[in-house]
Amino acid sequence: MADPGQLLGEEFLKRPVLEVAPELLGCYLCRELDGKILRWRITEVEAYDGPEDKACHAHKGRTGRTEVMFGPAGHWYVYFCYGIHWLLNIVTGPEDYPAAVLIRGAGEISGPARLTKALSITGELNRRMAVPECGLWIEAGEILDRAHILTTPRIGVDYAGPDWSRRPYRFLLRES
Repeated sequence: MADPGQLLGEEFLKRPVLEVAPELLGCYLCRELDGKILRWRITEVEAYDGPEDKACHAHKGRTGRTEVMFGPAGHWYVYFCYGIHWLLNIVTGPEDYPAAVLIRGAGEISGPARLTKALSITGELNRRMAVPECGLWIEAGEILDRAHILTTPRIGVDYAGPDWSRRPYRFLLRES
């Protein structure tokens, strides 16, 4: 893990998604808006792990929408959900293996659609590298003990069937 405040780059993110996802908890989602930098502690994420994962958008193969997931780690995958909400993911793992982490909560915001709305995140950031120059990036936080992390099944993926919908791929900070 990088030192607190350091940009999380490709080296951190190109590891397997199930390693990266829980380690993003406690890190900071940073957004530059109107000349100010907002830093919100990441509190909840979900992992989507490759072509076998029936809840992963890339399960049905490479498409224009999912192409970014097959690319190098450290790019944003921002997609429109239900025709009304933008959702934010960071691509992880090696190239040609489609995996990403959905950022579900940060700071006081709980819910991926509320988060993107609060941070003015839209499809304009899709496929962009997660660096300060794009206006949205992740900085390292304190390393958390696993006792502070709750693991549960993902939310809203019943369509993936009982095996994939029940996998413990959602990670969130335990309340103190």
